[in-house]
Amino acid sequence: MNDSPAQLRARNLRTLGALAALFFLPLLLAFLFYYGRWHPAGHVNHGALITPARALPAVRLRRISAPAAPGTALRDQWSLVYVADGACGQACRQTLYLMRQTRLALNNDMTRVERVLLARGDCGECADLVRDNPGLTVLAAGGPEATALVAQFPAPLREHSLFVVDPLGNLMMSYDVRQDPHGLLEDLKKLLRLSHIG
Repeated sequence: MNDSPAQLRARNLRTLGALAALFFLPLLLAFLFYYGRWHPAGHVNHGALITPARALPAVRLRRISAPAAPGTALRDQWSLVYVADGACGQACRQTLYLMRQTRLALNNDMTRVERVLLARGDCGECADLVRDNPGLTVLAAGGPEATALVAQFPAPLREHSLFVVDPLGNLMMSYDVRQDPHGLLEDLKKLLRLSHIG
């Protein structure tokens, strides 16, 4: 069956229109979403991203929890870090408990994560903290080098914040420990699964 020239021309125009729509429709939608300020409703992380990630200065701090070890603090492993100003009060002890439970929940990956307490000022109860929290690394954060290191950790609400440092020494996330702790565990599992370092 032969189509007339008018029918053939109409079919070709429909085909051309369909191809043009396939090309221009995604561009139009992208334009509308971008300039319409549309953003996905959810986000993939539970903690607050520190952007850009802060490269922590490479400093050697005195270990209170164990004999001095070679190497630099907060390197070669993922680190959960809590900064304590002087005495370790109730908020501090709850955070140390959360750190321990989260690390244990990582199962086989728990050896890739170190728990670190940066003890500023006089830490008269550090010996008790080490005894009550086996495996906790307590570092004396006194002196000018330590001050430069601690200054990289955001100060507002620091007593309620737990920080994640990657194996290269980059401060990358913070968590409000008063929130649901499962978010921290989920983010750590994801980071460890995707990471080829530490």
